[in-house]
Amino acid sequence: MSDKQDDIVLSIQGMSKTFGRNRVLDHINLNVRRGTVMGLMGENGAGKSTMMKCLFGTYQKDEGTIILDGREVNFSGPKDALENGVAMVHQELNQCLERSVVDNLFLGRYPTNSLGVIDEGRMKKEAGDLFRKLGMTVNLTQPMKDMSVSQRQMCEIAKAISYNAKVIVLDEPTSSLMTQEVDKLFKMMRMLKGQGISLIYISHKMDEIFEICDDVSVLRDGNLVMTKKTSETNMNELISAMVGRSLDNRFPPVDNKPGEPILSIQHLSTKFEPHLVDISFDVRQGEIFGLYGLVGAGRTELLETIFGVRTRAAGRVYFRDRLMNFSCAKDAMEHGFALITEERKANGLFMKGDLTFNTTIANLDSYKNGFALSDSKMVRATNKEIKTMHTKCMGPDDLISSLSGGNQQKVIFGKWLERYPKVFMMDEPTRGIDVGAKYEIYELIIDMAKHGTTVIVVSSEMPEILGITNRIGVMSNGHLSGIVNTKETNQEELLRLSAKYL
Repeated sequence: MSDKQDDIVLSIQGMSKTFGRNRVLDHINLNVRRGTVMGLMGENGAGKSTMMKCLFGTYQKDEGTIILDGREVNFSGPKDALENGVAMVHQELNQCLERSVVDNLFLGRYPTNSLGVIDEGRMKKEAGDLFRKLGMTVNLTQPMKDMSVSQRQMCEIAKAISYNAKVIVLDEPTSSLMTQEVDKLFKMMRMLKGQGISLIYISHKMDEIFEICDDVSVLRDGNLVMTKKTSETNMNELISAMVGRSLDNRFPPVDNKPGEPILSIQHLSTKFEPHLVDISFDVRQGEIFGLYGLVGAGRTELLETIFGVRTRAAGRVYFRDRLMNFSCAKDAMEHGFALITEERKANGLFMKGDLTFNTTIANLDSYKNGFALSDSKMVRATNKEIKTMHTKCMGPDDLISSLSGGNQQKVIFGKWLERYPKVFMMDEPTRGIDVGAKYEIYELIIDMAKHGTTVIVVSSEMPEILGITNRIGVMSNGHLSGIVNTKETNQEELLRLSAKYL
């Protein structure tokens, strides 16, 4: 092993952090070698993001020491960290969506000319040079709100790189990226490694950890339980370290038995961009129907159109032979439809509310005593869903913002389960969820299907879409390019259908 690889660029020693009665980090010791990728794994709530936020200055640690490049540091906040060579790309993107790409890139550090005026020409040149260097094609003047989640994620990674960081933390960077974009990200990461930059890669995706990481550390319940070279461990050992038990299979058996067609989508098209074009398919009762496709293919738009939150130009939706052309989400909900959205913070949760509020908000009529809401009924329902979903929290009165991303997703599941939906549509339902919790979600989906619920699930993860569905509809540029039986297809066929209308 070379001296360069042995060189420790970042050393975290004895780091602890407590929130109220909850000890989130317990004397963590972690070393990151220069020019390597350190994988950081653990179940939701294990402390991964908290540890990185303590490093980044977003939180102040209670105990411990951080040594960066041989000197002790204690950043007062993210700006201090960035200026000293530590950058972080958060799982939940925090961007000024009304502003352009170039504005977001230079936010807080606008260059000025000799007259003290912002030098827009220099900004565009430096931004253009950066994106070219990274092999990315980006419209610099485009508002961030007009970009897909994956495009915004890549821009945020580019911003981190632009600070000439010694250490870059990537928190679930591929959670909304397609295979081709992941390949591009990994190419970028290898290029940064070659320049001596160290990366800390937080992910729940085992395959990616073994593909891109040199070392891997595992947190469980606020303790660092394992650090090894990826070449010296395997998937089963990682899972055991994460969840304290072995998972012999990544997916439970899909043993639901779909019945007769119950939901019929006929010649559905949308009025506004991005357009859907003449989509038709049927879904059976108790079926798990997957939707796959590249980013921008129209999967999310299809779910939103069925749910009544996107304007139809043509087409009809029938459920049990009754016309269901919903004009709003309330219509859909009243007819037994539910939708888990891709962007949980933007349109899935009330971030200033507690667990009880977020669990019961979609089903308030069920918690009334006469004309008034019953607090005891709402708390009882919340406790039931906390138990069902194995949500890590102190109790129903916890603020939703205090939970990890994966546990927030579990609360969204619980909210819809309280309505006992007949058609449950899910857009990236396991995004940001750890391997143990994913298995529980898969079991829940399959159990719902076995009890007659029709499930439509969008996923960008090829193993997942092949592992938990009965059939898969493949979207390509706003068209439905084909429907395949899951047991009779493979990754190559799905990719071929994904490119059919490009």
